[in-house]
Amino acid sequence: MNVLELDRASKAYDGHIAVDEVSLAIGEGAIFGLLGPNGAGKTTAIRMMVGIIAPDSGAVRLFGEPFARRHLRAVGYIPEERGLYRKVRLNEHLRFLARLNGLTRRAADEAALQWCRRLDLDAWLGRPVEELSKGMQQKAQFIAAVMHRPRLLILDEPFSGLDPLNASVLIDVLAELRRDGATILLSTHRMDQVERLCDSICLIDRGRAVLAGGLREIRERFSGNWVALGFDGETDFLGDAALVADRVRRDGHIEVRLKPGTDPQDLLRRALAAGRVTRFEAIEPSLEEIFIASVGGSRDGR
Repeated sequence: MNVLELDRASKAYDGHIAVDEVSLAIGEGAIFGLLGPNGAGKTTAIRMMVGIIAPDSGAVRLFGEPFARRHLRAVGYIPEERGLYRKVRLNEHLRFLARLNGLTRRAADEAALQWCRRLDLDAWLGRPVEELSKGMQQKAQFIAAVMHRPRLLILDEPFSGLDPLNASVLIDVLAELRRDGATILLSTHRMDQVERLCDSICLIDRGRAVLAGGLREIRERFSGNWVALGFDGETDFLGDAALVADRVRRDGHIEVRLKPGTDPQDLLRRALAAGRVTRFEAIEPSLEEIFIASVGGSRDGR
């Protein structure tokens, strides 16, 4: 069963199309990455998923059914902007939000204590939220989202404000939640975290889905476009725009992104004619490189 689906969902504001017929489906127990540059439409898409706004056309389905407010009892959500009451003590804040999600007072207090111990916030339970650092407030938002054990967790930039140590702890917690059966949608600019966590991704640019699929399949799809070239000689041939889309000099070699449809052997022949080739092999690009290539390609075509 798909836990979350967007079916050709669109949303416009004052004539500006924020999301343009985006479709995606997230299976039970998956970790799914929703990616895109700033202003691409990710947050608008997420707000449609949780009912903050309704799509102008298309559909949202949760747990195999058309969206209904009752489904939200089984959803945990972290918005990109912090939504904490600054003057309220942390324990009272967490209790209030947990009660809204159906927990009893006792269950809420027990869950708050358990999670605050797990994320090293228990010493701050009696302090006002405004006394917490940005990273602590981000952890507090995460705790509020998971206390009621949601089946679906939707996280919009959950690592914002976290140092590397706390980001690593949060990654471990997400992996644990997934093992316990939770389905997770993750929107973040941190490609390294997506690579560690996600099974599948959807990349949105200017409101449209420009790349979607399983992470392994996407890597394989792009691997033929990237070559590691070890070379002694003049590299003027790498400036041929009909052959080379991009290049990055690394320690001891050059990583070359070929134009779509280009035969890597054409590059090898040019290199052999220009100098001495010490290395020539197809490489698997990083997700960051795939992101840049896909967004750049989508914008070149508009």
